[in-house]
Amino acid sequence: MKKGHHRLEVMSHYYGKRIQQDMSNFVKWILLALLIGGVVGGASSLFAGCLSWVTQFRADRPAVVLLLPFGGLLIVFLYQKIGKEDRGTNQVLSTIRSQDEVPLRSAPLIFIATALTHLLGGSAGREGAAIQLGGSIGNQLGRWIHLDEEDRHVIVMCGMSAAFSAVFGTPMAAAVFAMEVVSVGVMYYAALLPCVVASLVAYDFAGSFGIHPENFHVTGIPAFSMENGIKMGIIAVGCGAVSIFFCLLLEYVSKGYDKWMKNPYLRVFAAGCLVVVLYWILGTDRYMGAGNQLIEQAVEHGQTQTFDFFWKMLLTALTMRAGFRGGEIVPSFAIGATFGCLAGQIMGFSPSLSAAAGMTAVFCGVTNCPVTSILIAFELFGFQGVSYYLLAVAVSYAVSGYYGLYKDQTIVYSKYKAKYVNRHTKT
Repeated sequence: MKKGHHRLEVMSHYYGKRIQQDMSNFVKWILLALLIGGVVGGASSLFAGCLSWVTQFRADRPAVVLLLPFGGLLIVFLYQKIGKEDRGTNQVLSTIRSQDEVPLRSAPLIFIATALTHLLGGSAGREGAAIQLGGSIGNQLGRWIHLDEEDRHVIVMCGMSAAFSAVFGTPMAAAVFAMEVVSVGVMYYAALLPCVVASLVAYDFAGSFGIHPENFHVTGIPAFSMENGIKMGIIAVGCGAVSIFFCLLLEYVSKGYDKWMKNPYLRVFAAGCLVVVLYWILGTDRYMGAGNQLIEQAVEHGQTQTFDFFWKMLLTALTMRAGFRGGEIVPSFAIGATFGCLAGQIMGFSPSLSAAAGMTAVFCGVTNCPVTSILIAFELFGFQGVSYYLLAVAVSYAVSGYYGLYKDQTIVYSKYKAKYVNRHTKT
């Protein structure tokens, strides 16, 4: 009787201690996620508002693009003097795997440099800045709170999710992206709760500051059938090929700069001049900045020009690999939307739907994040075309192979077999 009573006490103590530990971790991450969501959400809302202002300023004063080469010199000067060791988004991914550490100074540097790039008409996105902004703030808060190494990895992911959510207005995709992008095939589920909470808090924070998500109305969505599925599959194959070409173009432009213009100041100035000349030859400002107007025209109205996707690719590669700052993801949205729209027109398929599917398919191809891609489609376009978005993302994920935007991203499991490969992406 006494033995049974003693055993019951031991078990009660053991399970009570485990429950207490689990609840302690639960409360800890709820509180930390609320903190990260608020701090990063506030900083990212300020960043998004600043980008909106500089974009409008540039639109009202087109001649400001002539200052792009000089703005590039200032950006390079800042990074040479303050952030020489900064490796952009790759550094954030390495921090999560304990191979590097993203410093706090990355946050103000990327904020200023990205705003300057957008102000002067560089073809660049904003997600790279958001990821670095959130990752650097999260890492520094983790150090101040004296979190251990494993917990600091999670808080960096929280910062990434919060920034992505505030800037893009897609909290579901933002929560998953930080867990999915680092190691393809392995999800960091320990970060699920804090990433979701931080993402939702930052999203609400941004909304209270008037930073509202962009939602697109997709038209002409036909009933799913074998014929329509085949058409979408063909378009998705093209999107997978475009994503590979975009990654290769970024790599070869980077190698060309390294070979012919080793001096960073000469490189960014010459590239800025080249971009300005191309804008003048093309006679349009449609490729400046992130490319939101290209996306809106393609998805909302089913309209695009034949070579929109190519010019956006080329100008983004020339801008981003020269030393300007921002990111390649929103330009990849624009590339995918315009290519998908064009492909839909050629095949006699809904150009609006093809643009929406193409946008998510190319994003998946360059980031290797299929779950995030599907969630982005849901949040931006709704659920009516779900079958087409799922098919486009799945096909592009397979076709795009092991290419990607981030050289520090790891493909843990093969895309084609249940096999452990553990290889870095080709960039």
